[in-house]
Amino acid sequence: SKIAKDCEENIIVFCGVKFMAESAKILSPEKTVILPVMEAGCVMADMATADGLAKLKEEHPNAKVVCYINSSTEVKALSDVCCTSSNAENIINNLEEKEIIFLPDRNLGSYIQEKTLDKKFILWNGFCIVHEAIQKEEILRLKSEHEGILTVAHPECSKEIRDISDFIGSTSEIINFVNNSLNKKFIIITEEGVLHQLRKNGEEKEFYIPYGKMVCRNMKMTTLRDLYE
Repeated sequence: SKIAKDCEENIIVFCGVKFMAESAKILSPEKTVILPVMEAGCVMADMATADGLAKLKEEHPNAKVVCYINSSTEVKALSDVCCTSSNAENIINNLEEKEIIFLPDRNLGSYIQEKTLDKKFILWNGFCIVHEAIQKEEILRLKSEHEGILTVAHPECSKEIRDISDFIGSTSEIINFVNNSLNKKFIIITEEGVLHQLRKNGEEKEFYIPYGKMVCRNMKMTTLRDLYE
């Protein structure tokens, strides 16, 4: 969305999911933003509703509302601050309020809560179905089969997965960590689309995905035919 804002072109075709295209339009209201497949939504974003958030705000009038970028425009409009997984900790640590409503991802919220102990979090009960599906036993199996392997996880993973990981970070932080690491083997616990960039930058390194597959079907919904049409 930031790249779309900075580019010279006035028409943006966003090959992703709905909240991403909406974010691009918010940042570039003067541009035309096209989502080739309107059905490409985000399950986690859809778990949070504007009506539900409005009710929660009434119950906690002194709380600051922080929404993850993976939220609908309606939820963003009712929020005080919008964050990404890479800047959430810094944003929340700089808020004066001690009570935080965080949505929609309970896993990212609990991860940030661990790093901001002076604040009380009210976590929305949402999650990414791709990250939530990963079980601790699968990660331990991969660790046992590959001596010296490093486990790298996105904060959208559950706490039990984060607790056995060597590094936790956003997609860009994962890429930077792997690129700068001298290690040759990694368990990558996030949507497997990141492997394209990792393999391009580290051809000599080996990457393992839990169950051999972590795919967000909605992110992969847009095809070349959709783009052409």
